[in-house]
Amino acid sequence: MRIRILATITVAAGTLGALAAAPAQATEYSSALKIRGIQYDAPGRDSNNCRTGNTDEEYLTIKNYSSGTTVNLKGYVVKDKAGNRFTFTANHNLEPGDYVKLRGGNGTDSDRGNVVYRDNCNFMWNNDKDTIYFYKPSGAGADSHAYTKTQNDRDGNGYIGYHN
Repeated sequence: MRIRILATITVAAGTLGALAAAPAQATEYSSALKIRGIQYDAPGRDSNNCRTGNTDEEYLTIKNYSSGTTVNLKGYVVKDKAGNRFTFTANHNLEPGDYVKLRGGNGTDSDRGNVVYRDNCNFMWNNDKDTIYFYKPSGAGADSHAYTKTQNDRDGNGYIGYHN
């Protein structure tokens, strides 16, 4: 009897050790809106100059994956691991299957163009690794992903797709 219990404990401990060593994966939330992808490394040499920089080439794509519900982005929050954050303060309705690109820099938000600007010329995402957190207006998690350039961006183009 003791041998079986000890063997069971040993197998369970080994399983927990293997799970702890596994790479971090995205947390699955029950949310219609999810992160579809991130261009975390803007093409070209990084420049956060508001007039001539390329922060608008860094973006996060959020998609409505529901089959029949329109969702308003107002109040949703995007954060990175360092605590940089953006809150959608205006109404922006995403119909089923629709998406929006949250871009850095300044510009004119457009439902027709599926774009919202952060109105901030600083880069939000790290080029080597970061974590993306996406929260509902209630504060509950909607989606999150951790990435590293070496593990998740196999072709090295600065873009990683999720939930495709």
